[in-house]
Amino acid sequence: MHMMVSKPEQWVKPMAVAGANQYTFHLEATENPGALIKDIRENGMKSCSVTQAEVQWHSQGPLPTLVGLAIKPGTSVEYLAPWANQIDMALVMTVEPGFGGQKFMEDMMPKVHWLRTQFPSLDIEVDGGVGPDTVHKCAEAGANMIVSGSAIMRSEDPRSVINLLRNVCSEAAQKRSLDR
Repeated sequence: MHMMVSKPEQWVKPMAVAGANQYTFHLEATENPGALIKDIRENGMKSCSVTQAEVQWHSQGPLPTLVGLAIKPGTSVEYLAPWANQIDMALVMTVEPGFGGQKFMEDMMPKVHWLRTQFPSLDIEVDGGVGPDTVHKCAEAGANMIVSGSAIMRSEDPRSVINLLRNVCSEAAQKRSLDR
């Protein structure tokens, strides 16, 4: 569940009761990220969710993910750093949140790379404008989770697009593990 709301605290319990099993919130939307992270964990959200318009893929298959923390393009990645050891996934937005079909912002890839070098075991997700033409940049920068909506939904062969996204992420993750 990727919550693009102004007060993410107010939605934790209702989403957990409704069956949400993962909660990603925007760092910019809360004044107390630590308390919100604790609240999400206490509400037992346990794994990644796949929504109607999003396909999330972890390079090694779906893994349990409890808390995700997202940053918008204008937010410094270092602002996320104090919370990185308390979360399971960092989400770097590569478009301004709000609507699908936007152009991928390649200048966000240094954020992904920085997170990967500073927090090698952290799941790093990229959301916005990701498709066959941009997934390589995401995976090479260190993303191991991809959200792709428009590229899949507008494709004449969604299955092949999904397979390409998976394969690119898997290959990049394998290369990173060999390079260590």
